[in-house]
Amino acid sequence: MIYFVPIAFLAGLFAYSVFRALISGFYVIRPDQRAVLTTFGRAQRLSEDTVASDDDPHLTADEKLRYRYPVVRVIGPGGPYFKWPWQDVYKVSVSTQAVDLVWDPTKSQSTIEAVTKDNLTTGVNGQLRFRVSESNLYPYLFGVRSPLEHVMGYFVSILRERVATFVDPKGQSLLADAHLGDEPSETSVELSEGVSINDLRKNLPTLNAYMEQQCASTPGRYGVELDAALITTIDPPPEVDRALSAINSTRNQVAADLSTARADSEQQITMSKRAVEIAANNAQAEVAPLRELATTLQAIKGEGGSTSLSVYLRNMRIPLLARARRVVRNS
Repeated sequence: MIYFVPIAFLAGLFAYSVFRALISGFYVIRPDQRAVLTTFGRAQRLSEDTVASDDDPHLTADEKLRYRYPVVRVIGPGGPYFKWPWQDVYKVSVSTQAVDLVWDPTKSQSTIEAVTKDNLTTGVNGQLRFRVSESNLYPYLFGVRSPLEHVMGYFVSILRERVATFVDPKGQSLLADAHLGDEPSETSVELSEGVSINDLRKNLPTLNAYMEQQCASTPGRYGVELDAALITTIDPPPEVDRALSAINSTRNQVAADLSTARADSEQQITMSKRAVEIAANNAQAEVAPLRELATTLQAIKGEGGSTSLSVYLRNMRIPLLARARRVVRNS
């Protein structure tokens, strides 16, 4: 009886361990999931070489030395698989997910504030689509405690830096072309008064493309692949928005006045050219008979001499004398 109690306890403990191992030892991986198995906290590695980031063209030489993660064995969809009690399974979804730019587990916010090149505070909002990198699961699972939070912080930092230094590339090229000429054009006048928020709103595709390019290194850093950056809203505070509306209205009015003045000046120039042409035609019409008369007199003198020319002039003078009331003759 004395030995029966320990034996029964050990038997019960053994039965519980076997039952627990059988019940909790099997697991299934869904089609959109991948898993990494750890034994006593160490992930199963395919090799001891930690060269997963060496071939990443988006990392610098310094970053390749800093972000050296081992290549771990990834368990694909299927099952049921079996694990021992001293093993743990880390499952992660590899499907594309979307998260708002304002997502931050440490605080609640409705927009991302950023300061533009001309010191205007504006709010930025949108979405970020991402997926976990299946080929580099180690940094996502074990590299940082909250990889998505790190990626969002990294993205927001780049976004704020870009907003603070953004210059309209099209406007800069047009300004450079305008400086080549001596006369200022309408474009140069308009762009010289540009506001950064307006430039950002007009170049949202360029801004999104820049963010995707700058975040191409996140798979090597955090094991998260950026699928797309969708910055959809840039809203300044109401008072700034009203000021921008006033600036835009004034700019449009100035542009309309410039167009009207240019049209009036072109019309005046065209009318002046037409007046010059009309005056030239009238002068030519008055000179043409005189030239014809001179040609006729020269022909008469050339064929008949001075006598024929005098007779001709006398004959031409007779009708004039017949219509004249008084003749004054100077010697």
